[in-house]
Amino acid sequence: MYSESPYRKLSWVEVDAAALRHNVGEFRRLIGSNRKLLAVVKSNAYGHGLCETARSALAAAADPSSAGLRRADWLGVFDLDEAARLRDAGIDVPVLIMGDVSDKGLPEAIERGFRLTVPSCDMARRVAAAATRTGRRAVTHIKIETGTNRQGMASVDAIEAGRVLRASGAVEVEGAYTHFANIEDTTDHSYAFGQLGTFNEAIGALERAGIRPSLRHASCSAATILFPETYFEMVRMGIGMYGLWPSRETRVSAAQEGRTPIDLRPALTWKTRVIQVKDVAAGSFVGYGCTFRATRKMKIAVLPVGYANGYDRGFSNTAYVLIRGRRAAVTGRVCMNLIMVDVTDIPDAAAGDEVVLLGRQGDDAITADQLAAMIGTINYEIVARIDPAAPRVLIG
Repeated sequence: MYSESPYRKLSWVEVDAAALRHNVGEFRRLIGSNRKLLAVVKSNAYGHGLCETARSALAAAADPSSAGLRRADWLGVFDLDEAARLRDAGIDVPVLIMGDVSDKGLPEAIERGFRLTVPSCDMARRVAAAATRTGRRAVTHIKIETGTNRQGMASVDAIEAGRVLRASGAVEVEGAYTHFANIEDTTDHSYAFGQLGTFNEAIGALERAGIRPSLRHASCSAATILFPETYFEMVRMGIGMYGLWPSRETRVSAAQEGRTPIDLRPALTWKTRVIQVKDVAAGSFVGYGCTFRATRKMKIAVLPVGYANGYDRGFSNTAYVLIRGRRAAVTGRVCMNLIMVDVTDIPDAAAGDEVVLLGRQGDDAITADQLAAMIGTINYEIVARIDPAAPRVLIG
């Protein structure tokens, strides 16, 4: 949420709109102007802030780096609430809801023109019934199961769902899509190509049954970077839009495949301020559990952020922050709303100093990939978990 009262919160996120526009331009350059580009802004736009991130993606054509190519065309969200927030903010482009919509929510989703994902015959029946009740045409995208085994259905069920939707007379089958299970975590993409083959077979079966979706889509960021044969009529741009690579393996694969280099620029900086600087005597403990003991006289800075704000407890005695352009190690355990960092070698550190938890300050930077490696996770989780109530401040 972009807060009207940022002074109420003790940490905040700055989002570089120019970087977002640049990244969208890079994906548009890869896919050309004849395909639709869907910007995935689910989960508070991967922690970047839903509505202003969406606006930046849709304004990408204003960026000279996009070389006159079109901006993003569609937006993708997970639930009805996210879709409604976009509409309520005056953002009027096609929005695909990729998760479930409850029976109570379906009339609103249909009346507001949101595209609905249909991953099962049961959902097809629910959508058809809701469309008939509301008297408004529902627009759907059938989700094909190709090997991830979460949302989606095999081709025989997809045909049945398509027939249910078509028979209602109140539903359009506009699209069909799938999602790759193992395209980011490996340089061997045989499984992904097996999924692609399964998807193509399912599309063929649908077409033989008289169900002809005009928008097929399978590409995530990694697939878009690596394999043009996954593009179809629409491409879904997720983590890459935010300037983050899907994985190290994707970088390696891009080099191995000789793919056109893509320049991704991280858009997010997470900040807080020092609220106290205090002396700690040699031999004293810092924080819960007495996990850190000072081996010398030192100074620590107290920062008002902790695991309740998305700063993982795994960063205890491991991570560092940037204060006055220098690294300050996290000292002791991460608390619910506080952390302590060692500023002994930053003698001018003082209450009120701006602190970078993630991003660049001066000549140094802390990346989402670095933080992810410290706690055995992925960059997606690092940014997506940043306190959704923290203000997002658009810059650039």
